[in-house]
Amino acid sequence: MSNHSGRGSVTGLPAWDRCAVMGVVNVTPDSFSDGGRWFDTTAAVKHGLDLVAQGADLVDVGGESTRPGATRVDEDEELRRVIPVVRGLASEGVVVSVDTMRASVAERSLAAGAVLVNDVSGGLADPRMIPAVADAGAPFVVMHWRGFLQGGNVEGVYEDVVREVVDELHARVDAVLAGGITADRIVVDPGLGFSKNAEHDLALLAHLDRLLALGRPLLVAASRKRFLGRVLAGPDGAPPPARERDAATSAVSALAAHAGAWAVRVHEVRASADAVRVAHAVEQARATGHALGARGAEEAR
Repeated sequence: MSNHSGRGSVTGLPAWDRCAVMGVVNVTPDSFSDGGRWFDTTAAVKHGLDLVAQGADLVDVGGESTRPGATRVDEDEELRRVIPVVRGLASEGVVVSVDTMRASVAERSLAAGAVLVNDVSGGLADPRMIPAVADAGAPFVVMHWRGFLQGGNVEGVYEDVVREVVDELHARVDAVLAGGITADRIVVDPGLGFSKNAEHDLALLAHLDRLLALGRPLLVAASRKRFLGRVLAGPDGAPPPARERDAATSAVSALAAHAGAWAVRVHEVRASADAVRVAHAVEQARATGHALGARGAEEAR
């Protein structure tokens, strides 16, 4: 299914007629926005099912925080966190994505019922990732990434952030294709907040058309991120805490859906589920209006 903006569909996933909503389940004690709240398997599975009830089309399960400055968990611990949650949600019929930079976690998650691999490193962190996903025939999210952010170093240096992110994503997509993942299974993500400051993130959101011109379905993951805190900061310059950025997140969801994004990735689902449905209704009204306008012009002749 494609809309006026070329939203596209992804082989191996349902075809939604609007921007999809990916709900986030962080099975971590230290996520920046909801660390520790869904840390045990039972709570995490229940939370994922709650997100679906609130309108999530798919659920992204991750066992390793990627916030700036986070230390990596070891492989066994990541597997212990993630696999039971993936299995539990998939067994309930949920469309499950796994958020991991490790090929072993991706392979085990796909075997446990996940249907999408969301790798914030775009396959750069683990050289086995791309062959593993290719062998499984799974869809793959390629995010723009410039390496691990040790010590909380978030700011990359860009002369033209939009051009550079587009060019670097294009190069990564070529590498992923060369590694055997087929073109109809690749999603791109500009990596908001990863080696980017607020101005970079806003510039990318202002030019989603340039990212869509890559010709791949686009995932926008803005939820609760630092740049929204900057936008919402009070007169004293203090940003609201992460959990108070959900209304702002849903505004980005509406903008992304209107621009033609394939999906938005969010922690709080209901407002974004409403936002993408409103954007879709407006798109339909525009299409209907064009048809009516053309018919009226024809009749006037």
